[in-house]
Amino acid sequence: MLTIPADVLKLIQAHGEAAYPNEGVGLLLGLAGGSDKTAGAIYPLANSWPADEQFHRYQVDGAAMLQGELEAARRGLDILGFFHSHPDHPAEASSTDHLWATWPWYSYVITTIAQGRATVTRSWVLREDRSAFDEEALTFS
Repeated sequence: MLTIPADVLKLIQAHGEAAYPNEGVGLLLGLAGGSDKTAGAIYPLANSWPADEQFHRYQVDGAAMLQGELEAARRGLDILGFFHSHPDHPAEASSTDHLWATWPWYSYVITTIAQGRATVTRSWVLREDRSAFDEEALTFS
């Protein structure tokens, strides 16, 4: 189960709204213990896809990912996964999300940004065999 405090959810939503009409992306930082994860911060990342493709996909530059990993370590936090936005699309893991997903233990948090405003946030976990995503239990506190 993933818990996202209200202040962290607001940061995720604001990042997605600021990126609209493109997809916004970042790292979700927090603490993990067994199957329970609690978000404590975000690390926004730039969408490195060519500008004409950012409306429906995101990519993270390797150097930026490394900086996010170093920032998490500096703060004593774990990388819990990625968050990203779906502009004018459901907060469901897409076939593109599935194609690019790598880590089965990560949370893949998706927020719908409908006409510039955050609406629905859901979380997904990649199966161990990487065959599909399953929705992850998500609570807001």
